[in-house]
Amino acid sequence: LCDLDPQGSATFYFRVKPHVQAGAKVITRGGKHLTQSIKETDYEGLDLLPSDVSYRHFSLALDKIKGGKKRLQESLAPLQALYTYIVLDCPPTLSLLTESILTAADNLLIPVVPTTLSMRAYAQLLAFVYDQHYGDRPITAFFSMVERSKTQHRTVMQETLGHDHRFLKSFIPYTADIEKMGLRREPVGAFAPHSPGALAYAALWQELQSGWLPNPSLQHPMETESL
Repeated sequence: LCDLDPQGSATFYFRVKPHVQAGAKVITRGGKHLTQSIKETDYEGLDLLPSDVSYRHFSLALDKIKGGKKRLQESLAPLQALYTYIVLDCPPTLSLLTESILTAADNLLIPVVPTTLSMRAYAQLLAFVYDQHYGDRPITAFFSMVERSKTQHRTVMQETLGHDHRFLKSFIPYTADIEKMGLRREPVGAFAPHSPGALAYAALWQELQSGWLPNPSLQHPMETESL
């Protein structure tokens, strides 16, 4: 898991010190600088490249490098021989870092809160992917922080699942157990394995594995903006 968000939420949850020597340069340099910064977590089979506050300047660092959009892909390439999956946890922005991530990624997985603004942001991201010619990447989305008691959440989900086949049927509910991950600093499946939140994450992962990842033909993203 590569925590590329300068806020470092994933790094915090996994109880790893949020500091990488030389910051963003570790990734832009690659090689031993990168591998030596990877940390073990408390969970077998899961390693973490921690976040660093300097990642807020990631796009500036890439902009100074010739062929900067491909640098992340080049730096991560050697890790493919070591790991089954390399997950890039990304900040919710559109920037040169976003383009670098799109260049490196084989699949895109997008969490979306079922609200008007989140759906608008999702549509903007699809438009960016389409306009920048990254549309050959399989795109999968899922709803997160779902509150079924809210009419807007139910309405957005019903309308979206009816026409956008990028969305998984599984969704992550807004529950107290999931909120406690921040307090306990561990995955909900570790401290409440039978809770609705943990079961929802398990169902999401099973659906992802069943087709990893669904690859519907990319329609023009403007079609999603009706929400």
